[in-house]
Formats: sequence, C-alpha cells, structure tokens
Amino acid sequence: MSGDRLLIVIGIVALAAGCGGPSPARPADAAAGAVPTAGQTPPSAGRPSGTIRDISFDDIKFDVEKGSPFTRDLLPKRVTDLERERIRIRGYILPSFQQTGLSQFVLVRDNMECCFGPGAALYDCVVVRMQPGKTANFSIRPVAVAGTFRLEELRGPDGKHLAIYALDGEDVR
Repeated sequence: MSGDRLLIVIGIVALAAGCGGPSPARPADAAAGAVPTAGQTPPSAGRPSGTIRDISFDDIKFDVEKGSPFTRDLLPKRVTDLERERIRIRGYILPSFQQTGLSQFVLVRDNMECCFGPGAALYDCVVVRMQPGKTANFSIRPVAVAGTFRLEELRGPDGKHLAIYALDGEDVR
C-alpha cells in the first residue's frame, strides 16, 4: 500500500472508530431531494458546461441501516447523478501527520469536537485527491473544496467500506 493511501486509510479508520457523531436530522422532503434549497441547482439544470455546482453533505446523504453492508443500489439517483460533475462542498479536513502541501486528504462533515459518538456514516466523508501540481493546507476552519465528484469504494483490510465518495480536487479555499 502506498504511503499516501495508507494515510487516507488511517484517517478514515480513525474517523470510523468513534470520531464524529450521527448526522443531524433533516426534514423528509429535503432528505428525499425533492426541492433544491437556495443556492443549489439540480444536476445539469440550466448550468453551462464547466460550471461548479455547490452541494452539501446533506445532498450526498442516503438511507442505510446501521451495520448494513453498503451496495451501490442504496444510492439515490440524486447522488448517482453527481458522478463526474464538478462540485464544491464545504467541510473540514481530517487532521493527519502533514499540515501543508497535502496532495490528498479526507474531507468530513464536521470538525468532530464531540468524539464520543458512533463512527461517522459513509456519506459523511469524501476522499480528496488534489490534481497534479495542486495542494492544500490543513485548517481547523471549514474549507470549500471544488473538483470532480466520483463514486469510488475504498475498503479497509477487513473488506468493510471506509469511504464511497472521492473528489479530484481543483481548489481548496
């Protein structure tokens, strides 16, 4: 396993080991993705090619029973429609041993100030791999990451899913 991949696996394992509580509840109509909220645009609806769609972790959330294995058929169409779309998502960079010049990192929903809850859900993290020549620096503040969204299953040594979302990072602000 390469050093960079090992760091991502370690970060996700730490996340799943109890840092990050359950996601806040959402109204049923928002969870179903029925109506985009202010500032959000449905996939490809009236957006010129090359524009970036702002999304949140709520937009990539899906229903899954706790402890149930992940299968792609659990993903709603609103999530699968994001595949290969240019998006921008806000979150926190999961701390690692490196502080500057990050070529890859895990973006999480919250800053895990409360690390006593159950492990984070699969939809609460995105593995970001910066494009060649681009890097990011760790921050304790939320960041906005832009790039191309992909569905990519990352499994741990035990075969269980550690992450299912990836982003080819273009910019971190």
